[in-house]
Amino acid sequence: MTKAIFERLFSLDGKTALVTGGATGIGRMIAAALAGAGAQVFIASRKLEACEATAAEINAEGLPGTVIALAGDVSGEEGVLALAKAIGERTERLDILVNNAGVSWGAPLGDFPHGAWNKVFSVNVAGLFSLTQALLPLLEASASDDEPARILNLGSVMGAQPLAENVYSYAASKAAVHHLTRSLAKELAVRRITVNAFAPGPFQSKMTAFATGTDDQAARIGKGVPLGRIGRPDDIAGATLFLCGRAGAYITGAILPIDGGIATMTGPELFGEA
Repeated sequence: MTKAIFERLFSLDGKTALVTGGATGIGRMIAAALAGAGAQVFIASRKLEACEATAAEINAEGLPGTVIALAGDVSGEEGVLALAKAIGERTERLDILVNNAGVSWGAPLGDFPHGAWNKVFSVNVAGLFSLTQALLPLLEASASDDEPARILNLGSVMGAQPLAENVYSYAASKAAVHHLTRSLAKELAVRRITVNAFAPGPFQSKMTAFATGTDDQAARIGKGVPLGRIGRPDDIAGATLFLCGRAGAYITGAILPIDGGIATMTGPELFGEA
């Protein structure tokens, strides 16, 4: 009985998904979770070789689903349209779109360059929007009242809290992702497509390797998190299966914090010394 409930709520058997930026970091965690639940998962990034290596590693685990590598660059219109075309040539419908691809730029306030805004927003916001737009026909082809198609966007705790920390364009872009997620959720509900976002805290990834690249570094960063550690792959996997499985079919417009409680931190207690 319990197994039947879990399968009904979290199985993705027969589903087709696309994860941008799926070769490394949180994107890889999401791709592995989707394949583990039975989905056919396309992963795409600018580096096809990295996607092929990741696909081979995940497939070697013998999961119920499969991972397929594609080249995909969402930093410009040409790359977005090429990726959408590649997906359309391989499937007639898309059940799950994960807009995970992202870039960052770090520099002190006085040195932060103008070009860092275009570079980051072109991928994190414009690329996310344009790919969603291009893949709407495939998402609509899988959508129904009982089983909506799913869009999952990657925001950040830095887009939810004033935590720019020298990555001003990145933090602002993630706030834009959160707002765009809610806007699209409102508009696409009538098409039976849900749109939600993750707002992760610190996880080990290529983007955070400067701070979490070793276990000792990760432990030091974790001490600043209310729950005392950085995130783990299972934390992403559980949230992914919840929002992409039957369990999350009635949820749209949510920005889900996966941050160990960072979003609850409000600074010093007002009356702590009273």
